[in-house]
Amino acid sequence: MKKILFLLLMIFTISGCGGESQDSQNKTPAEPEKKSVEEKPAPTSSTDKMTADEKILVVYFSRTGEEYNIGTITKGNTAIVAEMIAQRTGADTFEVKAAVPYPDEYEPCTEIAKQELEENARPAFEKNIDNLAQYDTIFIGYPIWWSAVPRVMMTFLEANDFAGKKIIPFCTHGGSGLAGTEREIADACKGAEIKSGLAIVGKTAQKDSTATQKDVDDWLKTLGY
Repeated sequence: MKKILFLLLMIFTISGCGGESQDSQNKTPAEPEKKSVEEKPAPTSSTDKMTADEKILVVYFSRTGEEYNIGTITKGNTAIVAEMIAQRTGADTFEVKAAVPYPDEYEPCTEIAKQELEENARPAFEKNIDNLAQYDTIFIGYPIWWSAVPRVMMTFLEANDFAGKKIIPFCTHGGSGLAGTEREIADACKGAEIKSGLAIVGKTAQKDSTATQKDVDDWLKTLGY
C-alpha cells in the first residue's frame, strides 16, 4: 500500500513540474522586445552628415513698396522666402541692397528695371559681403523683373567668386516661374554647381505663409535638407 501511495505521489509531482515548465516556455519575454523596438539607430546617412557639416548662406535681393495686385508691402516677397529657407537650414543671411534705391511706386520701378535690362546695366549695390569664402552652399534669391534677374543682383554675383560652391537659386514672381534665370545665375557664378531652383508667386509669399512654407519645405527635402 505504501508503495502504491509513493508511486502516486511521484506521478503527481512530475506532472506538476511539467505543467509549470510548459507555462514558462509559452511566456514571451515582453521587455527585451519592447526595448529593441524603441531603440533609434544613430544617423548614418551621408546626406545628414553633409547637411550638418556644411556652412550655408542665403543671399537675396528684395523690394518693398507698391506691388502689383498686392498693394503696399513692408517686407519684400523674396525676403519672406529667404527667411523661411534660413530658418529651416540654419543658414546665415545677407541682403543685397541697391546703392540707389528703386522707387516705391510700382510703375516707375518697372520702367527703371526695363531700362536696366535693355542696356544690360550693372547698377551699384550698397555693400558687399566680406566672408563669402567660408560658405559651402549659397541660396541666391531675387524677384523676377521682366523675365530676368534684377540687374543689381547680377552686379553682386559678378563681383564675387563662387567657384567650387553649391548655388541654389530661388525667386518670387507674378506668373513666369524661374523664367530661365537659372542660366543667368550659372553664367554669373563661374565654376559653381547650380542646383534646381524654387519659384513662388509673390502674392502667395505675401498672403499665404502656410502654402509658402510647405513649398519651401518640400523643395528643401528634395535637396537633402
